[in-house]
Amino acid sequence: MPILHALQETFGHVPEDALPLLADALNLSRADVHGIVSFYHDFREAPAGRHVVKLCRAEACQSMGGHALAEGLLRRLGLDWGGTTGDGQVTIEPVYCLGLCACAPAALIDGRPVGRLNRERLDAAVNEARNDWSTP
Repeated sequence: MPILHALQETFGHVPEDALPLLADALNLSRADVHGIVSFYHDFREAPAGRHVVKLCRAEACQSMGGHALAEGLLRRLGLDWGGTTGDGQVTIEPVYCLGLCACAPAALIDGRPVGRLNRERLDAAVNEARNDWSTP
């Protein structure tokens, strides 16, 4: 798993052409390696956008309006879950409990926790990521 995390960190996803090399190096079948990558939600098979927004889909966040908040953001960006904006800047992913239940609804934006979200706070956080965090 550390090798997969390193690939994900370096490339933003686990490249398909790396799977046979990993399988050989770890003495696993290609199917085993592919199974791990496809099973765990943290691994991507395609590159994500420059900024990743992970919206909590767990019960506490849903009970505090998380569903409508998420659907509204997806609609405003013209995306489905896992989609990336046309400019390649933002990917929206579901996550199932961030452990921020007391601050519901919550999200991780580029790994930064953001809680007590409403439409304005979520849009502002996404826009901040797109505009202010865009310099490396």
